[in-house]
Amino acid sequence: MLGGRDDATLQRLLDKIALASKIFLTDDWAGFHRLIPEGQLFTGKDLTFPIEQNNSNIRYYLARFRRRTKVVSQSQEMVDLSLRLHHYLSQPENYEPLASQFRCIFN
Repeated sequence: MLGGRDDATLQRLLDKIALASKIFLTDDWAGFHRLIPEGQLFTGKDLTFPIEQNNSNIRYYLARFRRRTKVVSQSQEMVDLSLRLHHYLSQPENYEPLASQFRCIFN
């Protein structure tokens, strides 16, 4: 999901993934508290450590996600394909069940 850190972007994400029967691990941004029911929301940096570690690995391996770089993503499709390629190369066994859903060059 591309967009700013605002309620409208979060609402689009929640509409896309459906809120029912999901647990959300987030930081303490007030928007999460406004839009996600308390029983489904767990906040704190200790819970988001694995997520931040994954984000760090993506920024390390994919130049388009680094800050202050000339390598930028001009299209949402390239962002999507770059992330899929990164996840495929780092954990190919997890990619196989999803391969039929993706239109990629390595299918």
